[in-house]
Amino acid sequence: MAEPARSESAYPVGLRLSGRRVVVLGGGQVAQRRLPALLAAGADVTLISPSATPSVEAMAEAGEFRWERRRYLDGDLDGAWYALISTDDPAANEAASAEAEARRVWAVRSDDAAAATAWTPATGRSEGVTVAVLTGQDPRRSAAVRDAVVEGLRDGSLAAPRYRGTGPGSVALVGGGPGDPDLITVRGRRLLAEADVVIADRLGPRDLLDELPPHVEVIDAAKIPYGRFMAQEAINNALVEHARAGKTVVRLKGGDPFVFGRGMEEVQALAEQGIPCTVVPGISSTISVPAAAGIPVTHRGVAHEFTVVSGHVAPDDARSLVDWAALAKLRGTLVLLMSVENIGAIAATLIHHGRPADTPVAVVQEGTTAAQRRIDATLATAGERVRAEGIRPPAVIVIGDVVTVGPQPRG
Repeated sequence: MAEPARSESAYPVGLRLSGRRVVVLGGGQVAQRRLPALLAAGADVTLISPSATPSVEAMAEAGEFRWERRRYLDGDLDGAWYALISTDDPAANEAASAEAEARRVWAVRSDDAAAATAWTPATGRSEGVTVAVLTGQDPRRSAAVRDAVVEGLRDGSLAAPRYRGTGPGSVALVGGGPGDPDLITVRGRRLLAEADVVIADRLGPRDLLDELPPHVEVIDAAKIPYGRFMAQEAINNALVEHARAGKTVVRLKGGDPFVFGRGMEEVQALAEQGIPCTVVPGISSTISVPAAAGIPVTHRGVAHEFTVVSGHVAPDDARSLVDWAALAKLRGTLVLLMSVENIGAIAATLIHHGRPADTPVAVVQEGTTAAQRRIDATLATAGERVRAEGIRPPAVIVIGDVVTVGPQPRG
């Protein structure tokens, strides 16, 4: 009596292909998907195919691998450690598979997984962790499991704490984005999930703090006691103190840490104390808030440049570093941050230096959040409109013809 059929399982292993010969047969979509990972692994790749997709051809022209423009010939797998068989010729695939078996070369077949000596897992990566999933011959399920694991690692819902020694802690300076918690970067969310201490700005995405485990100490940067110190010095001291205590610290800031923030001052303060700091860029409100309000900061035939300006110092203030006269002569878009209080004076200055008074202006308050609000005006009326509508920070002000490019708000 024949033995009952049983599903064949695979033995998982990670191939170290750096500097080792890998042969790819076929230059189609399968090769296009697999080549980047093989190259990232340092493999010495030879592609054998009479044709290739434009993307594969571009990689070959850039010298990333050797391309022999011909069909498969017996002996092509000589000296190979691994082969990817993905031609559109079943007979060639069968012959190459037989050669791989004879030469004991691990080979993947795109057209017939059952005839291959190896299977390609669904892979994903997150901060140095490679996730590889095999579910036999069910690639959709493999991909679904991979995605779930990678997403869990990235957003912290899958507990996978890193090993921590007994040495000093570390600090991550994380840009939280414009306000919507979904707009923080994947890396920023993961670092939040690993934090022992979070020092947060008022303008950071507050909803993210509610997701933190109970053991995480959350410190409102605006409420740090600073006595004889300036507030920024007190924040710097708090970062140093917690890191020296061996804690993993996240400094959560709104937008991007280096766009009109004092992120570099914090990095410098930590460097002076020999404390490592990772900087994670964030989505800046300068482009994301206008986009959320339907305003492109550039548009073909309308604006070929945009300039971002801080308006926290009035144009007539001796401390101002902005050349408002030069800005008034530009034809592109002006994006103003921290300018609600001074928008009247800024608008008047731009008009004085030649910017047309009827230039469209949009003011977007609390952009990307549930409280987002937009008002429209012109340079001539912007100051009055902001006062009349009771606009309060945070708000992004956009000046230029791009304001009227998209669908106009009602009312």
